[in-house]
Amino acid sequence: MADIYEIRDPIYGFIKFDAWERDVINHPAFQRLRRIKQLAWTDMVYPGATHARFEHSLGVMHVVSLLFDSICDKNKDLLSEKLNLNDGGLKRLKALIRLSALLHDVGHGPFSHAAEEIFPVDPGTNKPYPHEEYSAAVIEYELKDVIENHPINRNYHIKASEITSFFLNKTSKESMVWGDLLSSQMDGDRMDYLLRDSYHAGVNYGKFDLFRVLNTVTLLENPENETLTFGISEDGIHAAEGLILARYMMFTQLYFHKTRVIYDFHLVEALKEVLRGYGGHFPAPDSTINIKEYVSWDDWRVLGAIANDEGGIHGDILKKRQHYRKLCETPEVPQIEELEWIDSLESELRNIGAVRRDANKSWYKFQKLNDEILVVKDSGRRKKHTTVPLSLLSSVVKGLHSVNQSRIYVPIEKREEAEMMKKKYDAKEG
Repeated sequence: MADIYEIRDPIYGFIKFDAWERDVINHPAFQRLRRIKQLAWTDMVYPGATHARFEHSLGVMHVVSLLFDSICDKNKDLLSEKLNLNDGGLKRLKALIRLSALLHDVGHGPFSHAAEEIFPVDPGTNKPYPHEEYSAAVIEYELKDVIENHPINRNYHIKASEITSFFLNKTSKESMVWGDLLSSQMDGDRMDYLLRDSYHAGVNYGKFDLFRVLNTVTLLENPENETLTFGISEDGIHAAEGLILARYMMFTQLYFHKTRVIYDFHLVEALKEVLRGYGGHFPAPDSTINIKEYVSWDDWRVLGAIANDEGGIHGDILKKRQHYRKLCETPEVPQIEELEWIDSLESELRNIGAVRRDANKSWYKFQKLNDEILVVKDSGRRKKHTTVPLSLLSSVVKGLHSVNQSRIYVPIEKREEAEMMKKKYDAKEG
């Protein structure tokens, strides 16, 4: 029997892993996640929110594993008929999915999502590389050996490329079916960060009934394209509602908190100064040399640079907590005239250094409500089942709207001037 190890976790009690996963966890490229905070500078608002990507990654592996086990227990016949998966195939698939969940965030930059604003442009897309591309590159250039050449992998022959397909284009057969376990409205990633972030921040907004979700999650056929995906049985509707509401509340109360958001701005500007000697951005994820340089960057290195006055004006603001102050904001779901108002006001205030932050550009979006959770509904005595979107069965979900709030911030020393300018502008506009 393979050795099983366990580590204490404040959310789940214990998280278990085998010797293969332990060696991946102990690799320096993964241990780096201990030095990258999950929520950047959120601890300046919620002092307990100092947890790291390291523990979140372990948690995602744990939750995804629980989801996978629950789905397999309920759908063995369907898995055999549709995907030709026997017990041996399921065991290999579970190992693959656990490693994918464990490593999905291994490419995060310092202070997590904030670093993405200064990732270089991918010449293939003309957009900045996403952090998933960095995760894939770290796996390919740093972790490939410990993954592919580990003794336990002689039983599975899992390739690094199979792992990365789960959080890139979902091109493999496995990732097309199971990729939603890592990226969907009901994935293990958001289940863990909601519970973990709310725990460390000391709030209750992110709590939902995880065990009911696990008891009612199931495999089903997507009615639009007849592919297999996963959803929830009718008995789990309220648990699914709780998950969506938890995400909504965490976004409005924590992720888009007025002070937390402006700290992201100051951090990005300070990072640009710190990286001025490196072209103003992190290395591209396209070579061994670049990835070795990239993984040398973590929160500690950035904090050291800011402490040594390499972060410019915004580094000083971070050290002194003299962040820009909120001047005004729109409602969470603004009307067209309210968006036009803030657009015009932003232009008026630009010459005094005003900064605008939009919810739809935030790192933790509460968007894409049309990516529905699917529900398996019993159609009656004949035991026929239909698959329907959750919003058709839930007035709670149907009534929710994407948060599209905008705020304007100004430097502390310009606050009074900005207030006067706003009053004059509002009076002029009538």
